[in-house]
Amino acid sequence: MVKRPALGKGIGALLGSATQEGGRKYFLCPIEELKPHSNQPRKTFNDEKMAELVASIREKGVIQPLVVRRVEDHYQIIAGERRWRAAQKAGLLDIPVVIQDVSEAWAMEVALIENIQREDLNPIEEADAYHHLIESFDLSQEEVAKRVGKDRSTVANSIRLLRLPGLVRGDVIAGRMAMGHARALLSLEQDEDILEAREQLLAKRFSVRETEALVKKIKAFGRPPKVGTKPAVDPQLTHLAGELKRSLGTQVKIVPKGKGGKIEIAYFSAAELDRLLELFGIS
Repeated sequence: MVKRPALGKGIGALLGSATQEGGRKYFLCPIEELKPHSNQPRKTFNDEKMAELVASIREKGVIQPLVVRRVEDHYQIIAGERRWRAAQKAGLLDIPVVIQDVSEAWAMEVALIENIQREDLNPIEEADAYHHLIESFDLSQEEVAKRVGKDRSTVANSIRLLRLPGLVRGDVIAGRMAMGHARALLSLEQDEDILEAREQLLAKRFSVRETEALVKKIKAFGRPPKVGTKPAVDPQLTHLAGELKRSLGTQVKIVPKGKGGKIEIAYFSAAELDRLLELFGIS
């Protein structure tokens, strides 16, 4: 029986075992033969940091090899997608890789743990990574915390972010809202209250303390009535718009006109546009 490597050691363990085994484990792989893992926890890439990495790779090349596994007609990236993307932008034709013969489940678990340990995921991506570890490998929050070297309370508080409406999660991903704002909104029970508080804190640029005060006010007195009247809206369209918001993680408006209408999807940065295009299967 092949002994399964100990969890939580990260890519260092993979590199070590790969170089010790015989065969063609380390080599320069044509860049087009590599594909990212579909369950890669990182979904967004900071444009400024990516530009810095591209410049570094142009000057010095890729110093740390990617860790990959063979999947049918390509190599699946277990760790190193950011380096792979930067190498493409830098115009490299091949990139150093280490091949590791591991199962799909093990590859996914290592990818999740490695990204969490590097601490370069945004808060929502990190929460998703914890959630995937728990759901996919039947782990408790305590077990996940031990694997990634963090307190159980840190894991628990991170996962709570996934309770926020998709619109608010999108704000955190795009940097329009800090973690402190998101945590304050979590104390509200109803999504409608959370979204109302979100509108106010973004419009008025509330600090975290001001957001906490707003949340206390809403909890004590309810949402303030909105001034003015609005034309009647189709409840079915309102429901559909809400479903699209939760699915896409951004503002969506359905505007009926005659027998037709239009769907407006908002984005607030180039990175967010890329994320939406990826969701639609547009590269």
